[in-house]
Amino acid sequence: MGLACAQPTRGPAREGGRYPSDLADTEWAVIGPLLPAPRRSGPGRPLVHPRRVIVEAILYVDRTGCAWRYLPADFPPWRTVYGYFARWRDDGTLRKVHDQLRERARQAAGRNPAPSAAVIDSQSIRAADTVPKASRGWDNAKKVNGRKRHIAVDTTGLLLTILVTAASVQDRDAARVLLWNLRKACRRITLAWADAGYAGKLATWAQATLHLGVAIVRRREAHTFQVLPRRWVVERTFAWISKHRRTVRDYERLPASHEAMILWAMIIVDCTISACPALRVVGFGGCLNRAFKRACAAS
Repeated sequence: MGLACAQPTRGPAREGGRYPSDLADTEWAVIGPLLPAPRRSGPGRPLVHPRRVIVEAILYVDRTGCAWRYLPADFPPWRTVYGYFARWRDDGTLRKVHDQLRERARQAAGRNPAPSAAVIDSQSIRAADTVPKASRGWDNAKKVNGRKRHIAVDTTGLLLTILVTAASVQDRDAARVLLWNLRKACRRITLAWADAGYAGKLATWAQATLHLGVAIVRRREAHTFQVLPRRWVVERTFAWISKHRRTVRDYERLPASHEAMILWAMIIVDCTISACPALRVVGFGGCLNRAFKRACAAS
């Protein structure tokens, strides 16, 4: 009986690549210039590992869900990889790279780089024993002990902003922070669609404070499956995120680290659209570019 093969993230690895999560040359050509230039002189250790290998190591952890210490030996030492992960997470580099790639992806779809509408939703996920009690909680509706991720996406499903809280935090309460961050990140946003869990005073507050309209999309029939206008887009984004095993359950001590793992997952989506329009994405169900264009046309 042969060894089991890892399920590819975006199809077969590039020629000469080690793992299916490795970047194609066209993808690195998009991501590489957006990263800070390595320091060539001055105090500190000289650059030993190429940035591309560091990024591919982070993507390997994100896609496979392995612990940092379990990185394969042909990657740089895990402490080095995690050091870059934490540095780019904390200094804003990761968010800047993601936002620029999202703008390029929207341009590739023939849209304005800055969106004017958004869809918001939340998802509770179980937390591992590495998540401290201070940042986890019990979601009584979903019967989940862990954290809750609140996201805002554009009308094509690309991530705009994210907030990770304890699962016990109500959607309406977290939505105020989420919409506030959305307003700061995307000035053109004038409307956000949401489900019935956000009904109430949130719409009044958002209009008065942020000059942002919140439209509630309700089910036509309770307790039945329905593909609802606008809301299906954010559900598909959660499915894209969950293709990366590190995001299926929360293993991170810091909520910011889980946000970073989601940003890395979405960077792959953005980069695929920006760099390889015809690239077949096995993990996302066919050609992502065609699905992206269909979503644009439907919305």
